[in-house]
Amino acid sequence: MSPAPSPDFGSPAFEVPGALISSYGAPGDTRGRAWLAALPGLAAGFLDRWELRRDGPAGHGTAGLVLPVVRADGTPAVLRLQPPAEENSGVAAGLRAWDGAGAVRLLDADPVAGAQLLERLDAGRPLSAEPDEAVVLGVLAGLMARLSAVPAPPGMRRLADIAAAMAEQAPGALPLLRDPAERELVRTCAAAVAELAGEAGDRLLHWDLHDGNVLAGEREPWLAIDPEPLAGDPGFELWPALDIRWEKVAEGGVTGPVLYRFDLLTEALGLDRARATGWTLGRVLQNALWDIEDGKDALEPAQVALATTLLEHRSS
Repeated sequence: MSPAPSPDFGSPAFEVPGALISSYGAPGDTRGRAWLAALPGLAAGFLDRWELRRDGPAGHGTAGLVLPVVRADGTPAVLRLQPPAEENSGVAAGLRAWDGAGAVRLLDADPVAGAQLLERLDAGRPLSAEPDEAVVLGVLAGLMARLSAVPAPPGMRRLADIAAAMAEQAPGALPLLRDPAERELVRTCAAAVAELAGEAGDRLLHWDLHDGNVLAGEREPWLAIDPEPLAGDPGFELWPALDIRWEKVAEGGVTGPVLYRFDLLTEALGLDRARATGWTLGRVLQNALWDIEDGKDALEPAQVALATTLLEHRSS
């Protein structure tokens, strides 16, 4: 149950960030609009329940409200609120399993209400602001290796189930793509997933580990944030790091940068290249299915280029 706001404790009124309203405020999104309407009271209730005081303006991530706060003992922290959903159902369990080793530390949580109390990191210093791409990729590879070395706790979403669902959806989605070559590419991705689905792994995956989801910290130089955890093969983790800063990659030719990134990541994680290729094609399939569901009839150019490069060099 979500706590009711206290009449004598909590925060002054705050304005919900416009970007968050854009994410959840579409006319047809009744659940999202209801959550936005309840958000100030929800925040006030958790400030009361966890004995927190506001310590700065409200911010937001890609899917939730972020409030800088101070705990009763003076420790700076962050209150994060987001609508409960399947993709974030394992966040608290995942963060507890990592216990701050490579990821932001969880201080308290109410998964039913979508509330997390997290250690305060430096939101003004994301890894995405680091200009040296070699540094960025090295950090991502190191964090990815550490996080995916942890076994997934019981009850986590399973890549095996996600892979089975994608394989089932693919045939019906293919005719909705305009380009026959893209239909063939998605068909190839679906075949790769079907081949691997029986051994989908049991490691704890972040799922969205890119340079925008890593912040500077005090305990460690860099820590991962905003996971959408699932149990699976670490090869399914590579896509976000392969896809970063794509405009720069596309300017100078795709093959060299993609293979450099792929080699660096697979070596850091100790992965079999063929399996890692297959699971990365699985991410292309997942993205394609989402795009088609959203009404698109063409794949993103970056997905086509990256998948094609890996397919052309999968035996090298």
